Amino acid sequence: MKIGIDIRTLMNARPSGVSEYTYRLIKEILRLDNYNEYRFFYNSFGNCPNIPKFTKNNVKLVKYNYPNKVLNYLYFEFFNSPKIDKELETDVFFMPHLNFIGLSKGAKSLITVHDLSFLRYPEFFSWRKNFWHRMINVKKLVKRFSTIVAVSENTKRDIVELCGIDENKVKVIYAGVGEEYRRMADDQSLKMAKVREKYKLPDKFILYLGTVEPRKNVEGIIRAYNEVRSKKLELRNINLVIAGGKGWKSKKIYREREESKFKDDIKFLGYIDPEDKVYLYNLASVFVYPSFYEGFGFPPLEAMACGLPVVASFASSLPEVVGDAALMVDPYNINDISRALKEILTNENLRNQLIARGLKRAGEFSWRKTADEYLKVLKNL
Repeated sequence: MKIGIDIRTLMNARPSGVSEYTYRLIKEILRLDNYNEYRFFYNSFGNCPNIPKFTKNNVKLVKYNYPNKVLNYLYFEFFNSPKIDKELETDVFFMPHLNFIGLSKGAKSLITVHDLSFLRYPEFFSWRKNFWHRMINVKKLVKRFSTIVAVSENTKRDIVELCGIDENKVKVIYAGVGEEYRRMADDQSLKMAKVREKYKLPDKFILYLGTVEPRKNVEGIIRAYNEVRSKKLELRNINLVIAGGKGWKSKKIYREREESKFKDDIKFLGYIDPEDKVYLYNLASVFVYPSFYEGFGFPPLEAMACGLPVVASFASSLPEVVGDAALMVDPYNINDISRALKEILTNENLRNQLIARGLKRAGEFSWRKTADEYLKVLKNL
């Protein structure tokens, strides 16, 4: 069988959550499958040095050379051309993220929907991003595919409700946790010391890792931290570290930090090199992730795999992902978030319980399991 895969999400110099998902999934599929032939499609008007090198004999890369706006808005959107499944001569075509595409009518096809936050909460996005989502016309797009993969039951419910899709057409496949995310042994303390020095990290800190944007409730994290510091004298040495690239509508978040009387103890790290993330988790005291909406939610699971106790919101997909292994909070209730942080930081028994539950929970998610499920779907299209 010839399987076409859209790998345009792998073109970013700084990988996003979707880029990482796509790369890990494809890498594991190729490791498991030596029988089928794979044809990877991407488009770039010029060189594209960020595309990973896939060296297996059953892989062929097919590059188009259009300017993206011409290909997306003119050819794909208005003419439904070129029809990528025909151009690549594939039996099935897989698109791991929402994007413009041209497909033959009735083509055997699969698309992954990671979340529909832009339909639930358009106010969290910039006008440019909302314009892009309107142009791509997600409701029309997903109806063109034979089967839809949702990354959580919550995302499946959103697809059914917001896009009018028959629930039998949507299959839930959970993502995995990378094997590099693990609780570090003492013999790796030298590398952790180097990461601490690289980012000028304090001795004890609360960690958030993710894009700095309104949907992630980073303002709420800063306000909860202010409460922790104000009401618990014994926690006066705990800092707050916010790690991740700057997203849209983030000015108010940075202003919130500047208005805090503890601003000198609130540190923004910016984008984190992927190889440093595991050490950052291991160095932290507690991980906080009170997001308003998540399609899946990688960071809490990654933190758990590293033996870090987690505070997460009970919104959207997060309860089904973290299970009973995190303290769940109302993302709209600052007192609730600060209370959970104080409990973990001052109650050693609770902390140890959460660490043990988190390690067990993270162990239930693997990329092998994810790739196996995708291969079953692709073979049955």
